[in-house]
Amino acid sequence: MAYMSQEGYDKLVAELQYLESVERPKASAAIAEAADKGDLSENSEYDAAKEAQRHLEARIAEMKMTVAQAKIVDLSRLSTDAVQIMSTVEMTNVKTNAKMKYTIVSETEANLKQNKISIKTPIAQGLLNKKVGDEVEITIPRGTIVLRIDKISIEA
Repeated sequence: MAYMSQEGYDKLVAELQYLESVERPKASAAIAEAADKGDLSENSEYDAAKEAQRHLEARIAEMKMTVAQAKIVDLSRLSTDAVQIMSTVEMTNVKTNAKMKYTIVSETEANLKQNKISIKTPIAQGLLNKKVGDEVEITIPRGTIVLRIDKISIEA
């Protein structure tokens, strides 16, 4: 099951519709165009077009599965008592005093430029169920960090 916001769900559905209605016909047209160029046994353009279509179809199937399993989180029912999916967490790196702010979201909604991290990342996993004031030791690829949770909020 994939928990996500209504916004994330809507974006996923829109992208899926785009892939099915625009990209899929383009892929079919590219295959047909390459096939018209002659002998398929030595046609690298045809092979490339078929490979691109396979990747597209795999992506569409994966997105359909995610949409089918999606559970939209009602933000109005979430608590700020402890960190959970859809929580925005303000924290401080205890060693460097650096401030950070991340929103914990589903894998499909993760976007580091928007400070949205996947619930499956080590930082999100380490923060889950922790409360304001807690210090959490988290192992990341570069070593171990200690984060102090300063604030938990739900931002619509």
